[in-house]
Formats: sequence, C-alpha cells, structure tokens
Amino acid sequence: GVGTVLDPETARAAILAGAEYVVSPTLNLDVIAMAKRYGKLVMPAGFSPTEILSAWQAGADVVKVFPAGVGGPSFFKDVLGPLPQVRLMPTGGVDAKTTPEFIKAGAVAVGAGSAMVDKKAVANKDWATLTATARSFVDAVKQARS
Repeated sequence: GVGTVLDPETARAAILAGAEYVVSPTLNLDVIAMAKRYGKLVMPAGFSPTEILSAWQAGADVVKVFPAGVGGPSFFKDVLGPLPQVRLMPTGGVDAKTTPEFIKAGAVAVGAGSAMVDKKAVANKDWATLTATARSFVDAVKQARS
C-alpha cells in the first residue's frame, strides 16, 4: 500500500508500481476515483461528519479519521450514531492503550505510526521490540472485540 497520497497522479503511479491500497491524510475525491478506477482499496481522511460522509459516498472503503486524538473514541460513537454504515479508522493519537477504546466505539481498524514504529528500534534493528509493539496492538484489538 501507499500512504500520504495527496493527488490522483501519485495514487496512479503507486498503483502501477504495485500498491493494493491508497491512504490519504485529506479528502480528495479525485484520489478516491483513481483508486476505484483500478479496483484498489482507498482510505481517505475526513474529520467532520460532512467530510466523512462525502468520502463514503464517493466510494471510500474506510474513512480515516485524522487526527483522531482530538475527538477520541467518543467522537466515533457520536459520528456512527447517524452514520452507522460508514467504516471508520482512527489515525493520529492512537496507541496500544487507546486502541481498545476506539474499537469498542465502532472503529473497524486503527492506524498507528510513531506509536508502533519506534525510530530508535528501527535504527538499532531491534526487531524483537518492534514485533512486541505490533503484538500489543493486535492483542488490544482482540481484547476489544471479545
């Protein structure tokens, strides 16, 4: 997959290079259309209910709520009340501790960057630490869904 896609040209180039999904930090309807043209999954961001619904109606497979830490899990619950059909994924402000709260509030998945990939561990090739951190996220999701 490819992330931080801001325009349809970048989406197309990534798809032609083999990306199976496209993630964007913003709502760009042309990025959604490009991903759909090639039959790829697309996860654009939205923050307001209007952006979230616009992304969904344009064909988003999942709407990335960014930055999710601002509204927290209660925001998800509030948005999903009138929009239960929308699949939401929080990013920005998500860690292993908040993951279960987001899942219980209706998130279909979580997106984590710096909370999951410690730059020092990467630099030191400390794969055990990176694996343990990833495992903590998987365990958090399983716990929330059980």
